This record gives sequence, C-alpha cells and structure tokens, in this order.
Amino acid sequence: MYTGQPKQTLSVALIQTDLFWEDTTANLANLEEKIALLPEPADIIVLPEMFNSGFTMNTAAAEPMNFTTTRWMKQMAAQTKALIIGSFAVKQDGKYYNRLMCVNPDGSYIFNDKKHLFSFGKENLTYTPGKSRLIIDYKGWKICPLVCYDLRFPVWSRNLASDPYDLLIYVANWPTRRAHAWNTLLKARAIENQSYVIGVNRIGSDPNGLTYQGDSVALDYLGEPLSMLSGVETEKIVSFNKTELDAYRVAFPALADADDFQINW
Repeated sequence: MYTGQPKQTLSVALIQTDLFWEDTTANLANLEEKIALLPEPADIIVLPEMFNSGFTMNTAAAEPMNFTTTRWMKQMAAQTKALIIGSFAVKQDGKYYNRLMCVNPDGSYIFNDKKHLFSFGKENLTYTPGKSRLIIDYKGWKICPLVCYDLRFPVWSRNLASDPYDLLIYVANWPTRRAHAWNTLLKARAIENQSYVIGVNRIGSDPNGLTYQGDSVALDYLGEPLSMLSGVETEKIVSFNKTELDAYRVAFPALADADDFQINW
C-alpha cells in the first residue's frame, strides 16, 4: 500500500466520538471536522466501528462500495496524506458486511470483513462474516486491523513468529456494561502478541439503550498505556517506536516459543 521510505516512528490519530444514529451525512461532517482539528499530521487516522451509522442492524444504512462513505474516506486520506481506517456497513452481491476499510492517500484501498459477528446482538442474522485476516504493510510497519468483537477471540489475532505484525488495531462500538472486558482484553492482546495495540471506541448512546464510555487506548508491547482517552469526544495522536519494539522482541523472544496451530473454517 505504501512505497515510500520505512519509518521507525509511526504517528497514529485516535478519533473518539459520539455517532449520529443511521445518519451518514451528519457523521461524515462531524468526523471531517474532528480530523481537521488534529494538531499535527498523522501517518494513520483510526475511526470507530460503523463510524457512519452506529452499530445498526438496519440494512437500509448499508452502502455499495465506492459510494458516499468510500469516496469520503478517499477524500480524507488524500487531504491528510494519512491511511484512514474504520468500518461501515456494505451491501455487495445481495449480502451485507461489517467491512473494515484501509484507505491509502493515493485512493487505493484494502478491506477485510468482520470475522466474529456479535450473535448476542443478532449481528450474525444481518451480516456475512469475513473469511480471512488482513495484515497490511504501511511505512515499514506490519499492521493487523480487526473489528470490535474480534477482540474476544485471541486465536484470530495471534501474532506469528513467521510473519509478525507490529501494531494491532481494533475499531469498536463496545458498550459501557462490558468496559472491563474491553480494557482487560486489549492489554492481554498486547502482552501475548508482543505488539503495540490500539483500541478506538465510540462514546454516547444509541436507540437500543446502550451507552458507550469510550476508553480508547494506545498500549505498548508490555500492555502499558501510552495514551488513555476519557469518556468525552477527543482526538489524540500517539507515536510508536519500531526500534524499541524490535529490541524488546530480541531481548525476550517469546513469540518463538508459541504453539503452532491451524485455523479450520
């Protein structure tokens, strides 16, 4: 996705915001304003899950590819010269997907569909699950972006010594009532995978009676916070150092002792 020089220090903007229910126009306008407020350029900008609608099972909110939201992401990526990451509901070939998009400044993109659908919220009755994990190479960093409920399934995010990633990103609509799990599992994923971890969650409430307290966070490879966002609308740029990550993995090569396994579909 990126052909320039590798960067040892990667800057990532976390956008934590409330969402307007099933209102693409309002959400994109709101997010565009927040992106414009970033105090400095970032290499990557991360948005919440279903950032243009909220976590809805209403298929009327889904869009075809290369429609309003895709074009907006391309516009934001071009203007900021950053990789834009976030998910939204997509309609394709008669099916619906909670699709995570990674849009490059040159307008090219790669996507991955949410693998673990939240059956407790009947997401599995509306959307079709993804069938592959995505690891992208951007500015010399290997990045694994996943969606919300995927956080609960450590096998899916397992870092492999044969092809390790450096940064694990989760975009989410994770409710307040399960905030303890969010905060605990993000730390676990960082520690067990010896990876930087980002979790970007929304705040506010939705018509289903759910509230969201945010708790967006950036963690280092020890599970220690580099930045923790409170339950308000905010934007934060966090820097990650690949030299430090590589040195830690050499000094403590736990990934080399990991179990071999194969995922069966």
